[in-house]
Amino acid sequence: MRRTLAGTLVFLALPASGFAQNFDAIQIRTIPVTENIYVLQGSGGNIGVSIGEDGTFIVDDQFAPLTDKIVAAIAALSDDPVQFVVNSHWHYDHSDGNENFGRAGALIVAHDNSRIRMESDQIVSLNGRFQEAYSAEGLPKITFGESITFHYNDNTIDVMHLGPAHTDGDAVIYFRDSNVVHAGDVFVRYGLPFIDQPNGGSTDGMIDATWALAGLIDDETIIIPGHGQLSTRTDLLEYRQMLVTIRDRMKAKIAEGLSADAVVASNPAQGFAQPGPGTERWLRAAYEEWRGGG
Repeated sequence: MRRTLAGTLVFLALPASGFAQNFDAIQIRTIPVTENIYVLQGSGGNIGVSIGEDGTFIVDDQFAPLTDKIVAAIAALSDDPVQFVVNSHWHYDHSDGNENFGRAGALIVAHDNSRIRMESDQIVSLNGRFQEAYSAEGLPKITFGESITFHYNDNTIDVMHLGPAHTDGDAVIYFRDSNVVHAGDVFVRYGLPFIDQPNGGSTDGMIDATWALAGLIDDETIIIPGHGQLSTRTDLLEYRQMLVTIRDRMKAKIAEGLSADAVVASNPAQGFAQPGPGTERWLRAAYEEWRGGG
């Protein structure tokens, strides 16, 4: 069951972790966005694809066992191999194919902090999954702090860091001439978003980043979320309002001196997520973030 965020209920449904998946059974679905921008959906984060006279540019690359299928899906769109891979962040469900694409000659691009994370072993806090450091082929060769701009396939492509949000190394990719944004996991369509606080993520940062993104785009912009269906600026603002509402409810309870147990029991996610282990885990992480006055 799922409904929109506008005053109705959504369930917390976390993205596939990569554990115990049968990658042989996964098919790659190609969704046109504009004349030369596409989304590939398989398992893991949405892949953005730009094709044109300059070559092939992608955002994220999902799981390594899916690389051959992803390459085949791209080959159905263009004869050009992938020249650039931009990682929206370092989590494995968005970057596990880096080594394969890097060995094939693609240049990988990411925020400075994402490269730092990929250089060493990491633990993804959502599920405790161990993410091994990438080899040299899988590491970003081009990194940036605040932004970097590509002029590619008749598009000005701004790759921007809007502050720590989902992680400390998020990138939002704006194809300005096509009016398309790939938001990575700063914006997702599965309910309460995973915020990797132990790895630099911040709920306040998510709220701030989505507001900044909303200010850059317009009502005609097509948003590719990190997970889920193509979206609009209205969807983005509803998602942000969900986070603001939950934050306001929780901060009011924290100001009363309530414990984590009492705040969770007050059901501050009412209207947005069903009570359950996933929602409780999210609320407890948010409580720890905000109880110090953050």
